[in-house]
Amino acid sequence: MSAYRMILVGTDGSDSSFRAVDRAAQLAAATGATLLLASAYSPMPERERERAADRLGDLAYKVQGSTPADDALRAARERAVAAGAQDIRQQAVEGDAVDVIAHLAKEHGAELVVIGNRGLNSLAGRILGSVPANLSHRSPCDVLIVHTTDGK
Repeated sequence: MSAYRMILVGTDGSDSSFRAVDRAAQLAAATGATLLLASAYSPMPERERERAADRLGDLAYKVQGSTPADDALRAARERAVAAGAQDIRQQAVEGDAVDVIAHLAKEHGAELVVIGNRGLNSLAGRILGSVPANLSHRSPCDVLIVHTTDGK
């Protein structure tokens, strides 16, 4: 079996998702794979946009006309470069995270999807289903669920 050539990693700008970006970037650097940084988003009113930017703290660039998804992808790209990834693409798509990531994986021919485990062990995750759990069933390729939480 050959090395992965296209690795997709989902990020929402959270610390947990950035840990998944770090792992995906390390894999991309080691294998020479293209790294696709993906962020799903819902359109939001200005007030919600400001709250999301506040949540990103120092990582929010507040670039004129950018969205929180764009800001998250910019910060993820910096992390990926620092981890050694060289061929990096990024895409923000409106929609549900699982739908967007599964669609992008198929559209771009990803051979590996990397996602953080945040939400896997929560009560809401068990009742409603979490992004990592649902993605593991819907992805058209291998899925690496990275341990990104401290077990809190």
